[in-house]
Amino acid sequence: MKLMFRPPLLHLLLYCATQALGVKIQSVPEVSSDGVIHTEVEQTVSLVCQPDSSYELQADEELVWLRNGAVVNLKEGNKKGRSSVCVTPIIYEENGAMFTCHLSKNVTVSASVTLNVTYRPQLSGSEQVIVEEEAELLLQCDIWANPPVSSVSWTLNGSKVDLEAGGFTVTNDGFTSRLSSNNIEKSLHEGTYECLADSPIYGIHTKVFYVTLTERTMKFPMMPMIAGLVVVCLTALLAVFSRWEKITKCCK
Repeated sequence: MKLMFRPPLLHLLLYCATQALGVKIQSVPEVSSDGVIHTEVEQTVSLVCQPDSSYELQADEELVWLRNGAVVNLKEGNKKGRSSVCVTPIIYEENGAMFTCHLSKNVTVSASVTLNVTYRPQLSGSEQVIVEEEAELLLQCDIWANPPVSSVSWTLNGSKVDLEAGGFTVTNDGFTSRLSSNNIEKSLHEGTYECLADSPIYGIHTKVFYVTLTERTMKFPMMPMIAGLVVVCLTALLAVFSRWEKITKCCK
């Protein structure tokens, strides 16, 4: 997040209903009636705080900005009379962030706004997947979005995935949708898969998986062989030690 501070352009500011106990916050974009600013990733939000007409700011009194309770560092000259904060570019982590402005000498004289950052599912492109027969197939697509996607579906070669026939399992934790199957077969599981996530405001986003199955290869049993070699070496060493006295006599 990059915070920049600059004098406000009053003709660009949209007044909002974030006014309480002597101070008010003006914002671009406009603040909703419940004190929420709706914006998107990579956009800019400009905030201006100033006393309302019912409160006269003392000469030495300053305005303080907080973000989620932490003080925002302001430049000199951006604290008295009115104070502005510019958040740019908006990032995912700004979703739900609360900005509060209050008087330095009286924290009860304050106003707050909350950011609602919308973003589309990070779902696009294609991926080549090569899996051995009789192994596990696991495909996953990121569906994290705000607002959350309304539905997620999987297709195989253009048709809805037959979960029962292919022994598939689909899981969805709100962030990632996973399609998996154990002991896969070429005739049932090879092909083109597509994950489709439907966003209420951004529409359908998809990702394609080209799955190719290869013949199962016999893996070299490395661990059993290492264990066998260790046993052989230890046995040999024990045999040498047990005959050490006879060996030394022969060498004299």
